[in-house]
Amino acid sequence: MSLNSIAFLKGLLSAPGPSGDETAASRVWRAEANKIADEVHVDISGSSIAILQGDQPRVLLAGHIDEIGFMISYIHEDGFLSFLPIGDWDSQVLVGQRVRLIGIQADVYGIIGKKDTVFMDDEEKKQVTEIKKLWIDIGVTSRAQAAEYIRVGTVGVLDVPILELPNNRIVSRGIDNRIGAFAILEVLRQLSRNRPKATVAAVATTQEEITSYGAKTITFRFKPNVALVIDMAYATDPPESNKNEYGEVTLGGGPVLSRGAANNPIMYDQLIALAERESIPYCLQMMPEYTATDADTVHLIREGVATVVISIPSRYMHTPNEMVDLSDIEKTVQLIVAFIHSLTPESNFVPR
Repeated sequence: MSLNSIAFLKGLLSAPGPSGDETAASRVWRAEANKIADEVHVDISGSSIAILQGDQPRVLLAGHIDEIGFMISYIHEDGFLSFLPIGDWDSQVLVGQRVRLIGIQADVYGIIGKKDTVFMDDEEKKQVTEIKKLWIDIGVTSRAQAAEYIRVGTVGVLDVPILELPNNRIVSRGIDNRIGAFAILEVLRQLSRNRPKATVAAVATTQEEITSYGAKTITFRFKPNVALVIDMAYATDPPESNKNEYGEVTLGGGPVLSRGAANNPIMYDQLIALAERESIPYCLQMMPEYTATDADTVHLIREGVATVVISIPSRYMHTPNEMVDLSDIEKTVQLIVAFIHSLTPESNFVPR
């Protein structure tokens, strides 16, 4: 992976972008997309689209750019802030974390607090802490002082640094799914140097963690024949994982190909054949009912879109310290590029 791509990835991961307020991250993405694509646009949902013009088919690459976060719901008289989750949090990981709020004039920093254990009895110490019993402390002493910096409805994310670990592994908040948004633009970067027959659009979708609204509007606008949704898969190599249900998914194991639900069976078979032809390692994950990704929306737009989910293994999803292996991103990009180059105007994915 080039130094330019690494710098772009770090910039993307550093920008705050909770669901519904992805503007900062989307601006970083579009700035890079403008160096690559023929056209770059943003729609009413905030989803960004970068297009390489070609012939048929029309291919959509989707990676959601939003992350889970929180929204201020009440300011107490003494300046403490109550908040609501944006997306699916395990409240246990929030206690004591530093936060970054997108304030009125500038970012505001604070910490998430809870009742100190010295004030709890033994039974209370055993209980799971609920979000409604947490608060954010930004160091102010009154509601009036807090109102100089934030307001009810202010959103934020956790404030944690990006870490680079051995074996090409990085740790950050927002890996789900800035990595997908990053990967689709890396695909477009490679395709811009060796253009395929197809017209290809990379889309950084918004609000996947709460509604998939951004995927609906941008898919309707672009009118794809084929869609590849890039998201994250729970790695099952850490202790206490459930391989029986979630499969053998390992960091360094390559892209995760999904069977079932919104996944087109012909595309699934072709991706496996391509991975084996190109000697790209891959993992498999079964999704018999739904994918819990933008694919559940994308494949139903208009008269339907031939869709598949390709995931990148991640540890500790929906925590402040999600982990991914950079080699898995590179292998995923390699597989998608090979798939797009295999497409022709005659490609047909109707199951018969």
